[in-house]
Amino acid sequence: MSDQNPKELNEERRKLLIATGGVSALGAAAFVTPMVASFAPSVKAKAGGAPVEVDIAALKPGEQIVTEWRGKPVWVVRRTEEMTAKLSAHNNDLADPKSEKPYSMPLPEYCNNEFRCRPEHKDVMVMVGVCTHLGCSPEGKFKEGGGGSLPEAWPGGYLCPCHGSTFDLAGRVFKNKPAPQNLDVPPYMFVSDTKIIIGKDEKGEA
Repeated sequence: MSDQNPKELNEERRKLLIATGGVSALGAAAFVTPMVASFAPSVKAKAGGAPVEVDIAALKPGEQIVTEWRGKPVWVVRRTEEMTAKLSAHNNDLADPKSEKPYSMPLPEYCNNEFRCRPEHKDVMVMVGVCTHLGCSPEGKFKEGGGGSLPEAWPGGYLCPCHGSTFDLAGRVFKNKPAPQNLDVPPYMFVSDTKIIIGKDEKGEA
């Protein structure tokens, strides 16, 4: 028989239970972490450019929201009727009004029109917010009229802060600017009147 008294035996048992319980808890934690991580998008998946769903229900005319696709900013603009009506008024001032010179991706066929968007939703413009000169992100200058580095007849659009390239509200570059091409329009589709998917259309993923 052990010469330890009952109090000492109980203390040893308590310590043993704590030790084994601690190991079990660590084992459980080691199991849960990989399981949780497996549900998160991998770095490879993000870099691959999985399609992005955007809710535009709260997007008002004259406003823009920014999302990200393939590591680049993508602008979704809800143009007013006046904005779309005036797009053709400055065609002679544009370097490529019909978008015949693609930048890093071809213009989707359904956007090959004067609005550079899906004709059934001509108020919604989707474009990659990366200047075609050296990759800066232009700033929205929606208000008409000159000021600063903008001309007096400015129709509204975007100004690149790096080297002064300007683009209209369809992402088309103006003449005599460093940027050689219009902004890219990614593949996209409407899944409802208030939701769009960027990076995917009826032909599949980009």
